[in-house]
Amino acid sequence: MTGVLNGFAVIAVVIAVGFLIGKRGYLGDNGREVLTKLAFHVATPALLFTTLAKADLSVILSPRLLVTALSTAAAAGVFIAVGVARRWGVGRTTIGALCSSYVNSENLGIPIAVYVLGDASLVAPVLLFQQIVVTPIAMTVLDLSEAGERQSLWRQLVTPLRNPIAVGALAGVIVAATGWTVPGPVFNPVDLIGKMSVPVVLLAYGISLCGSSLPARRGSDRVPVLLSVALKSVGQPAVAWVLAAGVFGLRGASLLDVVVTSALPAAQNLFTYASRYNVAERLARESILLSTLASVPALVVVAALLG
Repeated sequence: MTGVLNGFAVIAVVIAVGFLIGKRGYLGDNGREVLTKLAFHVATPALLFTTLAKADLSVILSPRLLVTALSTAAAAGVFIAVGVARRWGVGRTTIGALCSSYVNSENLGIPIAVYVLGDASLVAPVLLFQQIVVTPIAMTVLDLSEAGERQSLWRQLVTPLRNPIAVGALAGVIVAATGWTVPGPVFNPVDLIGKMSVPVVLLAYGISLCGSSLPARRGSDRVPVLLSVALKSVGQPAVAWVLAAGVFGLRGASLLDVVVTSALPAAQNLFTYASRYNVAERLARESILLSTLASVPALVVVAALLG
C-alpha cells in the first residue's frame, strides 16, 4: 500500500510542476501542445515499443484483455441503453458511451502503470483494445450518423495504423512474438527517447489544468455527464473487479492491475472526436474533467483495497 501511495505521490508532484509551468508561462502559449505532440508522436510510441518488445506476451494476451473488453462493453452498453430510452441521438449517445468506458490509457495510464503497477506493458491490453477495436467502431458510427465529414471504409479500417502509439505498441508485440532481438545501436536510442514519455505526459497534463473551468450545474448535458462519470469512475471498475475476481479468478497483483486500469478517467482525445464531428462537445469536456477529478479517490480506494 505504501508503494502504491508513493507512486501516486510522484505522479501528483510532476503534475503540480506542470501546473506551475503553465501558470508562470515558462513554455509560452504553445508549451502544452508541443509537449503533447512530442509524447504522442515520439516518446510514448518509443516507450511502448521498447517495453513490449521485451515483454512476456502472456501478460498481454491474458484474461486481463477479456476483462477489459467486457467491462468496457458493459459501461458503454448501459449509457447506450439510457441514451436510446431518453432519445439523446446517435452522435451524443456515442460520445457519452465513449466517455463512460474509454480510459485515459496514454496520458495517465502509462505513468500509473510505470510508477504504481511497476510495468508499462500492463496498460497494453486496454490501449490496444481501444485503438484497434473501440476507436474504429465509434468513428464508423459517427460517420454513419452524418455528424461530421464522411470517411471511406478503408480509412476507417486503417485508423489504428495511422496512430503512432498504436503502431509503436503493435511493433513491440510483433518483435516479442517473433523472438527477434533488436540490435543495441537501434534499441538503445529508442529506449532513451522512450524514457522521457512519462514526465513529458505528466507535465503536459499539469499545464492543461491551468484555466480549466468548473462544469455547469444545469443544462441539457447535466444528466448525460453525471451518468458517464458515474459509469466511468464506479461502474466500469466495479464490473472489472467482479469479472476479474469472480469469473476469471484473478488475485493479487493481477487483480489490482486490471481494476486500476479500468478506474482510469475518460481519455482527453474524446473531446477531439466530439469537436471533429461537432457533436456533444460540452458533454465530452465536462465528462473528462469530472471523471479525472473522481479518478483520484477511486484509484486510491482500489489501491487500498487490493494493494
